[in-house]
Amino acid sequence: MQKLGDFKLPHFFNYPPYFTLQPVKDTRQKQVQLWKELILDYCRTQKIFVIGLEDDFPLFSNSAIERSLSHEARDIFLSGLVSDGRAEWMDKGHKKCLILWLRIQDWADCILRFVKDNGLEDSVMTVEEIRSGIESRGTELHGMDRTVLMRALRMLEQKGKLAMFKGSSADDEGVKFSA
Repeated sequence: MQKLGDFKLPHFFNYPPYFTLQPVKDTRQKQVQLWKELILDYCRTQKIFVIGLEDDFPLFSNSAIERSLSHEARDIFLSGLVSDGRAEWMDKGHKKCLILWLRIQDWADCILRFVKDNGLEDSVMTVEEIRSGIESRGTELHGMDRTVLMRALRMLEQKGKLAMFKGSSADDEGVKFSA
């Protein structure tokens, strides 16, 4: 089995037709589904939150079989993730895509588990501490995209699970968790 770093690639990754958009509807649907799952799985394991359509993204080519996805194929696969609610275009030109390998609600649940597991109810943390602090090391929260984190925190704030407050800069925005 081929690997990309420590990531095991699926068997279809070495099958040249999967790098060419398939003309038969059923085959294309299966192709799109396999690529969506691969992109989400790879992004989760590598902690990748943004894919640029024009970028040299590792999954978009396979030098072993000398194949690369066309711009159209990349667009179709990422647009499929957007349609599923697993990604969002970050710009009007659809050049950059925010990958939601966990949906915002799932990130919110992850934050609540983190708070409970670490006994942080009724405590205060900065947004940066949640993303890169000692407490978050080894969790899915460590190194997460700030945009995704802020959206999950706002969702929890609307549900009354925490209160957010501004600091003197973006680096010291605070969060007070509720019990």
